[in-house]
Amino acid sequence: GFRIYWNAPTREDDVQGQIALVERIIDQRYTGLVLAPDQTLALMTPVRRALSKNIPVVIVGSPLPLQPGGKLTYVLSDEAAAGRIAAERMGTILNGRGTVAILGIDPDIAGVLERVRWFEKTLAQEYPGIKVEDKRPGLFSVPYEQQTAEEVLSDHPQLSAILAVTTDATRGAYSALVEAHRAGKIRLVGFDQDLLMPLMTGEMDSVVAEDTYQMGYRAIEVLADERAGKPVPKLILCEPRLVTKENLETPEIRRILGLVGR
Repeated sequence: GFRIYWNAPTREDDVQGQIALVERIIDQRYTGLVLAPDQTLALMTPVRRALSKNIPVVIVGSPLPLQPGGKLTYVLSDEAAAGRIAAERMGTILNGRGTVAILGIDPDIAGVLERVRWFEKTLAQEYPGIKVEDKRPGLFSVPYEQQTAEEVLSDHPQLSAILAVTTDATRGAYSALVEAHRAGKIRLVGFDQDLLMPLMTGEMDSVVAEDTYQMGYRAIEVLADERAGKPVPKLILCEPRLVTKENLETPEIRRILGLVGR
C-alpha cells in the first residue's frame, strides 16, 4: 500500500541538494521519510522540521546528534562490529604483524569515526604486532582519496596494508595501488563499495559491507508499523558482512551487494 519516491543529490558532498529534497518531502506531506544523511550537523534542522510536522523519520547509514524517540528511529549498521571485523581480517591476512595506514577518516560522519575507533581498539587488544603507521582525513572525492593514497605509499614504502573506511577511500586506494603496480602486494581492506572484479582477481583483499538491503527493509517496516499505530523500536542495528573472493557468490552476499536476480 506504499508508493516509494526515491531521490538523492547527484554528488555525495551536495549537502544543500539533500536538504532541499528533505524540505520538498516536508512541504508535500509524505507519510514518512527514510534519510541517509550526507552530513551530520547540516541535516539536523530539516529533520527536526519534519518531526515537528508529525512526519515519521527513519535515519539509515550514519546517525545524527539527535536522540531517537517519538517519531525518530535509527536503522544503522553496527559500526563497532564493522571495526572489529576489519581488524580481525587484517590480523589474519598479516599473520599478526605489519604496518597499516587508515584512509578516508571523515570527522563529519559519526559511523566512520566509530569504525576507526573499534578497528584500532581491536588491533591493540588482539594484534599488538600490527602498528597503525599513518591516518589520513577523507573527503567525498575519489581523486582526492587517490592522491592521499599515493602520498601514503610514497611516505611508507614498506607498508603492509591499507584500511580504507569509506567508498571513495576504497576506490581511491585501489586506483593508487594499481598505478603503483602494488595492487595485491599491499593488502587492501575496504568499506561499502561494489568493485567486484578486484576482489575476484585478488587485487583487493576484502570489503566490509553494510547490509543495506536489510537496513532499507527494516526502515520501511518501521514506517508501516508507525502508520498502523504499532510500537516500533527506536534503534535497530544491522550486522555488516565481510565480503571476500571466497564468499562473493553466496546467496547472502549477493543479496547484500544487490546482485540477486542478475
